[in-house]
Amino acid sequence: SPTNANVLRTPYFCSGCPHNSSTRVPDGSRALSGIGCHYLAQYMDRNTATYTHMGGEGVTWLGQAPFNGNQHVFVNIGDGTYFHSGYLAVRAAVASGANMTYKVLFNDAVAMTGGQPVDGQMTVPDITFQFYGEGIRRIAVVSDEPEKYSVGTDFAPGTTIHHRDTLDELQRELREWQGVSTLVYDQTCANEKRRRRKRGTMIDPAKRAFINDAVCEGCGDCSTTSNCVSVEPLETEFGRKRIINQSTCNKDMSCTKGFCPSFVTILGGDIRQPKRETAPSTSHPLVTSLPTPELPLLDRPTEILVAGIGGTGVVTIGALIGMAAHLEGKGCSVLDMVGIAQKGGAVLSHVKVARRPEDLHSVEVGAGGADLLIGCDLVVSVSPEALSRVRHGQTRVIVNNHNTPIAGFIHDPDFDFETSINQHT
Repeated sequence: SPTNANVLRTPYFCSGCPHNSSTRVPDGSRALSGIGCHYLAQYMDRNTATYTHMGGEGVTWLGQAPFNGNQHVFVNIGDGTYFHSGYLAVRAAVASGANMTYKVLFNDAVAMTGGQPVDGQMTVPDITFQFYGEGIRRIAVVSDEPEKYSVGTDFAPGTTIHHRDTLDELQRELREWQGVSTLVYDQTCANEKRRRRKRGTMIDPAKRAFINDAVCEGCGDCSTTSNCVSVEPLETEFGRKRIINQSTCNKDMSCTKGFCPSFVTILGGDIRQPKRETAPSTSHPLVTSLPTPELPLLDRPTEILVAGIGGTGVVTIGALIGMAAHLEGKGCSVLDMVGIAQKGGAVLSHVKVARRPEDLHSVEVGAGGADLLIGCDLVVSVSPEALSRVRHGQTRVIVNNHNTPIAGFIHDPDFDFETSINQHT
């Protein structure tokens, strides 16, 4: 049904991701995307389209421009892609004379696949000089902390420095520039910041944002302003409000930029840690009352499907079951379908256990073939990919009934998640 179709575990920008701001375009403008996390802007109301191979960013526009009056377009390109071959697309654009602005999203890491360093990393000033050498004369640098570029920093001639809060105004100026202009958006990947803070290689600001739900009116302005998945719904006796998920918040603080009096900023404090259980977990009544499981005879392979959100242990569960089977001398196969796991997308782990390795003839759980569905997330568990493996009367299902908000909530503050997911279930 249309209601159920909206309940999707769509991959999205991480909490505090630079692309939440950098991929915005002014009203009346459009953008093109390429390889990288910024491609996910196509799932949002960013008027962004297409994708290309590395080195082809914006090239599709070069063929269109002569037939549309040579209008203007923004082109997003990641720093890793730029260094790989994207600068060749910029060179072709300059030669064509098309009106376009390349936005190099300099986030200091290959974020989509785990935060690896960019091979042959160039600095922001280096990129401006390369643009200048290609003949580009309108070059701008945008950052969330422009003050780090002290007076005397060696940029290409004519380069201007701007705070990210002025991005809309700057882009309106750039779209009027004749020919190719460039904008380097300099902000470190939010997940990479989180990693570095944990390792002690980056300062962790002693600053956190909270929402006073007694003041919050549930308008959703904070979600619109920040585009951040850490702004979640909070159901109260006075209706739906908002809450900041402190476990996922990366302290970008863009949610506080809106017109809202309900935000409280704490300086120098930290969140209270929960008390640790002193008693061993095996003494819990729910554990001690569990009956000894009846093990399958394994006259045929037992097929298990684990469904959940990327980064929450789905792959680990499959690995644990696989290792346990291996230690018992059984045959086992594990197929992880992770997709865009780094961005909160759906993850499925297909696990098969057999008496002997030679009894396994395929690794994927087929249609209606699951003996057990371990649902770590409600939304992924009721997705077509998961339900197609379930067979009535055969499949046992264990599902976590905690409602983890979906990215669609950012654009629809009144989205009735619970009713929709329960109907689907």
